[in-house]
Amino acid sequence: MSRYNWPEPVTDSPLLPRTLALATRFLETVGDRPVKARASLEELRAALGGPLPDKGIDPVQVVEDLALGVERGLVATAGPRYFGFVIGGSLPAALAADCLTSAWDQNAGLYATSPAAAVVEEAAAAWLRDLFGLPSSVGAGFVTGCQMANFTGLAAGRHAVLRKAGWDVEERGLQGAPTVHVAIGEEAHVTILSSLRLLGLGAGSALRVKTDGQGRMVAEELRRALATCDGPTIVCAQAGNVNTGAFDPLDEIATIARAHGAWLHVDGAFGLWAAASPSLREHVRGLERADSWATDAHKWLNVPYDCGIVFVADAAAQRAAMGAQASYLVQSAGTERDPFEWVPEFSRRARGFTVYAALRSLGRRGVRELVERCCRLASRMADRLRGTPGVRILNDVVLNQVLVRFEPPGDGDAGAFTKAVITRVQRDGTCWLGGTRWHDQDAMRVSVCNWSTTEADVDRSAEAILAAARVEAEEGGTL
Repeated sequence: MSRYNWPEPVTDSPLLPRTLALATRFLETVGDRPVKARASLEELRAALGGPLPDKGIDPVQVVEDLALGVERGLVATAGPRYFGFVIGGSLPAALAADCLTSAWDQNAGLYATSPAAAVVEEAAAAWLRDLFGLPSSVGAGFVTGCQMANFTGLAAGRHAVLRKAGWDVEERGLQGAPTVHVAIGEEAHVTILSSLRLLGLGAGSALRVKTDGQGRMVAEELRRALATCDGPTIVCAQAGNVNTGAFDPLDEIATIARAHGAWLHVDGAFGLWAAASPSLREHVRGLERADSWATDAHKWLNVPYDCGIVFVADAAAQRAAMGAQASYLVQSAGTERDPFEWVPEFSRRARGFTVYAALRSLGRRGVRELVERCCRLASRMADRLRGTPGVRILNDVVLNQVLVRFEPPGDGDAGAFTKAVITRVQRDGTCWLGGTRWHDQDAMRVSVCNWSTTEADVDRSAEAILAAARVEAEEGGTL
């Protein structure tokens, strides 16, 4: 430390080598460590809390203390046996690019602040449009996750449908504006509802369209719902139900939406990646006919967090909804691309570097194989579980999601028994998965989307799940 307590330049200290060693040690053990966190809330607060020191501490010591303090509170979400919340890991190339992203410390808002970041986003977006089968003219933006990707796509839709009705929503707001009708499936993801709230359209005012036994929107029910709407309309479809993995019939929905003059947005947080696989592409037939699309790169592409992507067919509508002007901004006047004009943020992390690295490291074939392998492993998990008496698979395993329900011996409560089995699995730590509520039933939800998961990981996890069910049947009520 200098005499003013400012850190020495990082190149003059062992900080980076020590940090790399700590990170390497974690990555070397993540495949074998218990997936669960092993510290209590009180233990973590004791290790990490306390008053802010008056005098600064050497950065090497800070990093070592941090690594030691969080060690037992880390969940191995980056490992091969984490099956909760559709969480992927980080591909080696993406992880390395993320480290460089932090070192480069680029502001990806303007071309002027980082020409490299702007061009890398441009290149990565072009590759993604090609993988998903979207037109090359489609606008793209890199956001924090699918929550903001949905928000951005729906904001562009709000602009477009109100503009058609003669209303400038960006300038005049929603007070006095024509009513914007929004139709969503009964199984729409919560981020769609959050986006509607943030956009002033209201989650509660959306028309809920009936879904089938797998959570797919029923096209004819959408047709009937839109027949009641007069004026600006947005339809939200889903590619990949968060519980079952099922897909709304996008081609039929696109035909209905187009006939009504409605904007069609597709929430494809993880299901959009099915478009990269010839064997799965039928699930997203008609995808290219939508007006906007949202997905997460930190799910199935397995890049580090803070990376969602939005695409909008009407690029002018996207820029109108997101863009801004200010005298101090050095905005591009030529063919350069200012990334902030396509997303809600100004200053932000250069997210494109990790996506670029992941796509280059995999190639078209690697993306396809990653998606298809995870789907095969999900089917393997379902097959390993369903052959056991008292275990039911509730969904058609069409993608990477498996819903499981456990029946207790005798006349016990299956919902309570299922939740107890989930708790035992989480406490065991062999793997981690969560619970959900599906069609008035409690269920275990298994999501497979990590690049490092193997058949052995699935088999080991399936045995741990079945063992938890056996123990719960024998010792129920002892948790």
